[in-house]
Amino acid sequence: MEKRVIIMNFEIASQAYEAFSKVKKLQATRALKGEQMAVVHHSNDGAHQFQIEDFLDFTGNNKSSTGGLIGMMVGILGGPIGILLGWFTGGMIGASRDVKEVRDAQGVFAFLIDKIKEGDTGLLLIAEEDDNRPLNQLIMNELGGEITRLNYEEVEEDVKKAQEMAKNNNNEVNDEN
Repeated sequence: MEKRVIIMNFEIASQAYEAFSKVKKLQATRALKGEQMAVVHHSNDGAHQFQIEDFLDFTGNNKSSTGGLIGMMVGILGGPIGILLGWFTGGMIGASRDVKEVRDAQGVFAFLIDKIKEGDTGLLLIAEEDDNRPLNQLIMNELGGEITRLNYEEVEEDVKKAQEMAKNNNNEVNDEN
């Protein structure tokens, strides 16, 4: 079993909440081994903010929505580094940032922005699956959604790169002041 970051997107926001509820049942029946799960909304007000609407830590560690990989991903997307990674990857970055550095860190964030578009609500899940059919059946067949599975280690690496960029960016700003 390999740990994955699973992105699920839907046509209707309420389907993400329904999936959240039903994935909890899959966890209870051991159809998958969940670690964390969150309903995430991408605002359409021009601010390009990602917000966690509902969150569950299956591990019993009582991590808040800001703890763990999901919280870090959403936090990066919600901050100024998210703007660099997702929305202004053209000339604006070229003036202030090494384009290769931004593109190297973009990976999962650009993918997430593409899957959960402005105004959409999706579901993020960190889990291990022996068999992907139960989740596929629920998300694709019952709810008409789409599923993308990403390697956990690769996502974790992208998060680390983005955090390092943010740290370096903050250091540059502090050095200028």
